[in-house]
Amino acid sequence: MHIALVVADYDEAIAWYTEKLGFTLIEDTRLSDVKRWVLVQPSGEGSCQLLLAKAATDEQKSRVGNQTGGRVFLFLHTDDFEKDHQNLLKHNIKIVRGPVVEEYGKVLVFEDLYGNLWDLIG
Repeated sequence: MHIALVVADYDEAIAWYTEKLGFTLIEDTRLSDVKRWVLVQPSGEGSCQLLLAKAATDEQKSRVGNQTGGRVFLFLHTDDFEKDHQNLLKHNIKIVRGPVVEEYGKVLVFEDLYGNLWDLIG
């Protein structure tokens, strides 16, 4: 399964997700001079893949970093919350809220390179 994430630039998005979050680059296929099919996914089997879709129109560009009007958009589950929390800090990734303990586990909210909000849940 794929979820499309509108990005400003393919290469900067690939670098951010692979180098800072440790995602795996699954595919990077050139479809035309301006369009590529780029899939990244968190490590682990059965992970949903992100389709990094470069914004092509002014309307799409206006949505980069705010696809959901400021609401948490994506949820990243982890088996080692402390390790992943430390990784966010190490890479100077902005933590917006938390960490806190909820009924369903430990959670924090962080921003990706464009400002989309993610929950890290352990």
